[in-house]
Amino acid sequence: MTDSNTPESPCLVIDLDKVRANYRALHAALPTARIRFAVKASPVPEIIRLLNDEGAEFDVASIGEIELALAQGVDPAVMCYGNPIKKSAHIAAAYAAGVRRYAFDTEDDLARIAEYAPGSEVECRFLASAPQSQTPFGTKFGCAPGEAVHLLVRARDLGLTVVGPYFHVGSQQLDPSAWRIGIEQAAAIAEALAVKDIPVSSVNIGGGLPISYVDPAPGLSELGSVIAAAAAQHLPEHTDLVVEPGRALVGNTGVIHAEVVNVRVAPDGRRWVYLDIGRYNGMAETENEYIAYRLRTDRDGDPMAEAVVAGPTCDGDDVLYQRTRVLLPTTLRAGDPVRILDTGAYTASYSSVSFNGFPPLTVHVIGAERE
Repeated sequence: MTDSNTPESPCLVIDLDKVRANYRALHAALPTARIRFAVKASPVPEIIRLLNDEGAEFDVASIGEIELALAQGVDPAVMCYGNPIKKSAHIAAAYAAGVRRYAFDTEDDLARIAEYAPGSEVECRFLASAPQSQTPFGTKFGCAPGEAVHLLVRARDLGLTVVGPYFHVGSQQLDPSAWRIGIEQAAAIAEALAVKDIPVSSVNIGGGLPISYVDPAPGLSELGSVIAAAAAQHLPEHTDLVVEPGRALVGNTGVIHAEVVNVRVAPDGRRWVYLDIGRYNGMAETENEYIAYRLRTDRDGDPMAEAVVAGPTCDGDDVLYQRTRVLLPTTLRAGDPVRILDTGAYTASYSSVSFNGFPPLTVHVIGAERE
């Protein structure tokens, strides 16, 4: 922060009080679920410490995230190495650090876990037949449900502890029925495993819980009702439910403070507004204009008109919005501040090291870390 307490642009400001409120709201919506924070959404030490104090578990995607969580005092017993794509050396390092739960979706990865993390607990990620989310994974992750049964039987035979199936309905999922579909498929896997005398102790329903950007999203109470009803109807009694939120815990806790660098009218007559932040230093989720953030300026009372919004680099793809209808004041000028709302998730963690020489997005934290 500068001496005047105005953050240097661009930067992300995270409100820890909102993080705590979001965690408690999710716990109220799903009181019997274990909440496992997806660290990749916002790997900020203060957030990790706060959620650790609140009793969260942690979904870690790399050795770097494991080391970060350990440095904040997180017990490795509450971490799950949830990335199905991992090197043998990284599995071994995670095991040496005390991590004893791993996700996988291929026989090769399962074999590596059995060799380098013997006796560990495992979750098999399957591809649920859920509606497409706003930022879909496609088929990059997850095996077929029938293959999940085979792989979990194989896990038992390799001396690993089978925990259960795992699915993810895609990031920013707006259709609550997606979780019902996934839970129904997970229940079928659990039933098939029971026939083979393999009990399922938990079902991981992943993340994807949405927040409202320009477009509204269903609230936690609605999502919680759908998830709880599906779990009660389909899952075996005494099966733990695990949810892995990222965006739902931190998305609305952050505001990016940016600045207008230039305004011009292009030869095609369209007005372009260039900011000092773009796709490479924090705004990666504007790719394909999947996520439409709300922008605020100090001139919002002036006449408004459509604008193309672009980042500061000399890359032609560094354009945030050219199909999405963005209204900005016609009086906007270079040097004007712009605030980008609900940017607490997948912004700073996505920013590049130094593309075009621009530094990664700076993060400032406000609010009380502990009550």
